[in-house]
Amino acid sequence: METENKKSCCGSRCPRGKLFATNWLDGISSGNDFDVVEVVFKNTRMGFYTNPNRLDLKIGDMVAVEGAPGHDVGRVSMIGRLVRLQMKKANINSETELKKVFRIATQNDLEKAAEAADREEDTMIRSRKIAEELGLNMKIGDVEYQGDGGKAIFYYIADERVDFRKLIRILADTFKVRIEMKQIGARQEAGRIGGIGPCGRPLCCSSWMTHFVSVGTGAARVQDLSMNPQKLAGQCAKLKCCLNFEIDSYSEAQKKLPPKDITLETKDGTYYYFKPDILARKITYSTDKSIPANLVTIDASRAFEIIALNRQGIKVDSLDEADDKSKEKPVYVDLVEQESLTRFDNSKRRKRRRAPQDADRQQKGNAHKGGNAPKQADKNDNRPKNAEKTGDRNRQPRNKGNRNNKKGRPDQAGAQTQAENKG
Repeated sequence: METENKKSCCGSRCPRGKLFATNWLDGISSGNDFDVVEVVFKNTRMGFYTNPNRLDLKIGDMVAVEGAPGHDVGRVSMIGRLVRLQMKKANINSETELKKVFRIATQNDLEKAAEAADREEDTMIRSRKIAEELGLNMKIGDVEYQGDGGKAIFYYIADERVDFRKLIRILADTFKVRIEMKQIGARQEAGRIGGIGPCGRPLCCSSWMTHFVSVGTGAARVQDLSMNPQKLAGQCAKLKCCLNFEIDSYSEAQKKLPPKDITLETKDGTYYYFKPDILARKITYSTDKSIPANLVTIDASRAFEIIALNRQGIKVDSLDEADDKSKEKPVYVDLVEQESLTRFDNSKRRKRRRAPQDADRQQKGNAHKGGNAPKQADKNDNRPKNAEKTGDRNRQPRNKGNRNNKKGRPDQAGAQTQAENKG
């Protein structure tokens, strides 16, 4: 079923990418919030359709929609309040009369759409031969059949206005369908054909872009790119669309750089603006206007500092002279290497508790040995000697007290005898 859906919606040769529509309001907004859905057909063709029957539609559902005439088969690419934003972006008013969604596509609808898609390549080749025979200065780039097979859209490219009224009559008699001619540009042709860009990814115009904006050479100048047509042009021979993706970031970052016409005065000479690194906020200065000579690269903050000093009439010694703090390179510290992952394990705590027991065991083991026993005995012999010395020192005050007591005993005995005599 999935393969049939892809063939009927986008053709088996050039399916759309997954980034065509991203429902960033998923879970917040549903199809019931807005009765209009966005439906995509082969490649870049899409349209907005009302849902009068209030069908429970989701992104990816195959639906049968109103055609001109008949019906067409496409895939729902957006629902909910996002459709309102897309309509505003496409300059479509809410009062505009839109076509309707008939039903969810049945198996019969999908089979008819697949059969019509299989005839597209043969129709395109034959129509090119007919246009060449008529001598028309145009190129038929692609053919798309409607879902019911009753209408065919011929996409062509032409530099000048072409009178293809006779071509339409011949094509209608040849293929027995309703004919519609639609002129497209080089960007739309590249989106319909598809391919791989220089970045190694599918072309943006064939994967997710639906609205094309003109790209000028000013976008390349703002981003300081070399004006090489071979590098700036895409497969459509036009300027790459991706030049517009980062132009806002570059223009905002360029405002934080010094002007190009201001020179920097030093004691050695004058330096001219040579080349900037916009996103890194660094500027390269040269001592010559036209050629790179004695190039010096400094930060934008240093350039503004020198400009302020020059306005005061002060010339700096050199451009790359800065504070000591800026010269010091930051020291890289790896906190993971400092801390061990096993520092909270119980094994270390057990080792600490067992440490005194292990010391006693080592002493007992050394006592049984003959080599280390005398040394430990000498150490043990020294301990009681020190203890005796300390004991003698502690006994001295006690001896003094005893002497005093001995001297005091006769006095106490005499006092007792005198008291008895008085008694």
